[in-house]
Amino acid sequence: MKILVPVKRVVDYNVKVRCKSDGSNVDIEHVKMSMNPFDEIAVEEAVRLKEAGLATEVVAVSCGTEQSLDTLKTAAAMGADRGILIQSEQELQPLAVAKLLCAVLNKEQAQLVILGKQAIDDDCNQTGQMLAALAGCPQATFASKVTFRDNTVEVEREVDGGIEVLQLHLPAVITTDLRLNDPRYVTLPNIMKAKKKTIDTLTPQDLGVDVAPRIKLLKVSDPPQRSAGEILPSVDALVYKLKTEAKVL
Repeated sequence: MKILVPVKRVVDYNVKVRCKSDGSNVDIEHVKMSMNPFDEIAVEEAVRLKEAGLATEVVAVSCGTEQSLDTLKTAAAMGADRGILIQSEQELQPLAVAKLLCAVLNKEQAQLVILGKQAIDDDCNQTGQMLAALAGCPQATFASKVTFRDNTVEVEREVDGGIEVLQLHLPAVITTDLRLNDPRYVTLPNIMKAKKKTIDTLTPQDLGVDVAPRIKLLKVSDPPQRSAGEILPSVDALVYKLKTEAKVL
């Protein structure tokens, strides 16, 4: 079984992002970038499946600029066998990424796609669902446990009422939740080994995919600052405030 793992280069989760002065977008100049945390979980799960003898090859795929090569190298250091970069200087929205991944899925004939449920830069939570629809594959989102049984895969996912278990026939698409696993630490020896792994470069034109944006970004702004809290001397004062000002009692 071949597993496809899409990975995205995003602003590191430890960085506090700021908007550009003209409000056109987020300022990412001289900002630390890293692999999307949910995609790290996806890579880890795919590598674990290979280590368990359930997968023969793990292929990492990234869509974006040439700098996304660093993200693919990280995936290779975590255990991916090879990488594919779909290079584009144009902004790639979720639908465009899903179309590109669908083309790669058909080209590679992979049996399973595991990707993060969302990217922490735009929080769209759309790519996995769109990919499943375009590829005509069953899907399971927000996976917290993945188990293989014969030619099917069982996925546990947390819902409001408890745990939901889905059974999918391959090929299938799975998106990962935080509770699925803890990604491994990338060691220096594995970083050195990753340098010998193959990373192929394609373009949207090579795959015959139109990546023109369908959505126009109008403005980006910082969230409003919260006003300072107030310490009250007693419970009676709190009740009075709730009645007279907040009007919740």
